[in-house]
Amino acid sequence: MISKKAKIGSNVTIEEYAIIRDDVEIGNNVVIGSCVKIDNGARIADDVKIYHGAVVSTIPQDLKFKNEYTLLKIGKGTVVREFASLNRSTGVRPETVIGDYCFIMANAHVAHDCIVGNNVIMANSCALGGHVELGDFVILGGLSGVHQFSKIGAHAMVSALSYVNKDVPPFIVAGKKPIQYEGLNVIGLKRRGFTSERIEKIKSVYDVIYRSQYNVSDALKKIKDSFETNEDINLIIDFIESSSRGIIR
Repeated sequence: MISKKAKIGSNVTIEEYAIIRDDVEIGNNVVIGSCVKIDNGARIADDVKIYHGAVVSTIPQDLKFKNEYTLLKIGKGTVVREFASLNRSTGVRPETVIGDYCFIMANAHVAHDCIVGNNVIMANSCALGGHVELGDFVILGGLSGVHQFSKIGAHAMVSALSYVNKDVPPFIVAGKKPIQYEGLNVIGLKRRGFTSERIEKIKSVYDVIYRSQYNVSDALKKIKDSFETNEDINLIIDFIESSSRGIIR
């Protein structure tokens, strides 16, 4: 069932039994698989692929939701695999956002009011609680769960079967139980063009945070006093200083 009120771009493929509601906007060169449901408030950019059985822009799973007018946005080139579920926001934010060129694998869930950056990979059966924020190039291993209001910084990688209940700073690998710092995401950073010198500077900052006897606030003071700041270091400092849940240890 495809509403005549939906705005659908050119060269869009819609397979059998898909449902597209009235207040839906779909860009160009989009593929909608069979049995996909795209509910009101969906804003889907060009070149997106949504596979069989996925559910997009359905109302949030939040008892406080009172049918406010909200959106879910999916950025250019993102792939949503089978049976993933993506909820629109509650009104606390005007929209749930999934960035460009993300890969949301089968059975993954993005809850209400989440902000997912660009080039994010969520492996099979990952689940984000409400209000979660993922930076660019974040990778979540399969069956990972992220507690509501948690944040994961850019270029971080979370191991499979992890439970994220605190904030995960940028550039690192996090895993084990309970979740903890395991080192830098060196392979990922190299793939994205980070030089060895740049990676070594980031490592030196995290050595102060995680390999010294300083608490977090003293470690930040030490970094500010001892390092010539750059874009990467400022990103780490800003992330930690803005953390409301505290960072993983």
